[in-house]
Amino acid sequence: MIDAKIKALVNYAVAEGLIEEADRTYCINGIISLFGKNEFVSEALPFEGTLSEILDGLCDEAVSLGLIDSGTVSRDLFDTKIMGVLTPRPSEVIKKFRELYNECPSTATDWYYKLSGDTNYIRRDRIAKIIKWQQTGDYGTIDITVNLSKPEKDPKAIAAAKNMPQSGYPKCMLCRECEGYAGRLDFPARQNHRIIPVEINGEDWFMQYSPYVYYNEHCIVFNSKHTPMTIDRSVFKKLLGFVTVFPHYFLGSNADLPIVGGSILSHEHFQGGKYEFAMERAPIEKEIAFEGFSDVKAGLVKWPMSTIRLQSENKESLVELSDKILRKWRGYTDESAFIFAETDGVPHNTITPIARRRGELFEIDLVLRNNITTEEHPLGVYHPHAELHHIKKENIGLIEVMGLAVLPPRLKDELEALKNAILGKKDLRADALTASHADWAQSFVDKYTFTEENCMDILQDEVGKVFATVLEHAGVYKRDENGVKAFMRFIESV
Repeated sequence: MIDAKIKALVNYAVAEGLIEEADRTYCINGIISLFGKNEFVSEALPFEGTLSEILDGLCDEAVSLGLIDSGTVSRDLFDTKIMGVLTPRPSEVIKKFRELYNECPSTATDWYYKLSGDTNYIRRDRIAKIIKWQQTGDYGTIDITVNLSKPEKDPKAIAAAKNMPQSGYPKCMLCRECEGYAGRLDFPARQNHRIIPVEINGEDWFMQYSPYVYYNEHCIVFNSKHTPMTIDRSVFKKLLGFVTVFPHYFLGSNADLPIVGGSILSHEHFQGGKYEFAMERAPIEKEIAFEGFSDVKAGLVKWPMSTIRLQSENKESLVELSDKILRKWRGYTDESAFIFAETDGVPHNTITPIARRRGELFEIDLVLRNNITTEEHPLGVYHPHAELHHIKKENIGLIEVMGLAVLPPRLKDELEALKNAILGKKDLRADALTASHADWAQSFVDKYTFTEENCMDILQDEVGKVFATVLEHAGVYKRDENGVKAFMRFIESV
């Protein structure tokens, strides 16, 4: 059966163009060596199944032979080792990408994205299990996902990780040394991982796709050096430089401070892709102007997080104005709006920037962020407050700033349990799966007539409303009369 599955896998690799027919025997021998075999029955009928089914079968064989244990981590390490035999070498991938890029940038990224899935670096079978829906409200149609491929992270652990000493090899999951790395129990295998060199403003960067793929063609662009996240003037040049080279992609950066930053603050990186987020569709609701920048159209965006949108055909003007806004915001304090540039020497103000193209125009959204904490809100004043943690406790990073909720996998079972409890008229506090949601559910349960057919749809819609509130909590200026006045005080100060 091992030979049948190996034959099926090699057939798959030839069919998808990972290897040439001339590579067949070489690759078979590479795979059988992983099983400690020194012979292969070429007449074996190939196993019938999808890529994930073939790999699962080969992992089962490895478990039965005592080569690995049955745990998910061991299986992931082993099946990635197998796929590494079938994945083209980095030089081949780079050469092909550049040839296609010379034809059309989107043709190159289409091919590279498909390759990343065909090699199982992007585990399509797991991505397909992500629960997705949309919720339409005051801010248009936002995307809600329950991500089953990634565990929920604690904000305090994320902040602590930035200050941990650099050790090990690779230093982090974004380092270029990950390419081809065999992995270990605390670090994923990457033999099937290939990265593309990208020059941005004369600097060496690399592009890859996220193995978790939160949205279409979710790419990560990372510095060739393991250097911390920093939002400064150079970031605006880098973002605009990238969308010049890849005009069909947006690119944005997480902020550079804990709480309002992303999950990896120790290695400078951006995230982009070919996807239209709700923020991009959100209109300008108040036009503004900045003296000395007549070639820049500017306005405040109708969005729960405080966002300034800048548009121009002149990239230098966008860089200059973005930098001016950033420098002013870094040192800006407005006690009446509870905005403090720093307390006890700890800085609080930063920006989440996003760049994109609209035809000939370059566009930057600047989202104002502040990470101050209080006794009442120890995880952050401009962070989802405690009453929302039953749905969302993690940092609100770039992807969610733009209107795509990445909710923890626990919600799959918790919402199903909540549905059953509501339909069965059970005590929501009596079950550990529903207890944390009891107050929330009781706030809307009397508004609806629940049936087996509509209950989950109602719960998902209410989750979407919670996420909109999460974004409102993360907004430094609230969308009321006082908030708008305070926002305009900052604009005037610039």
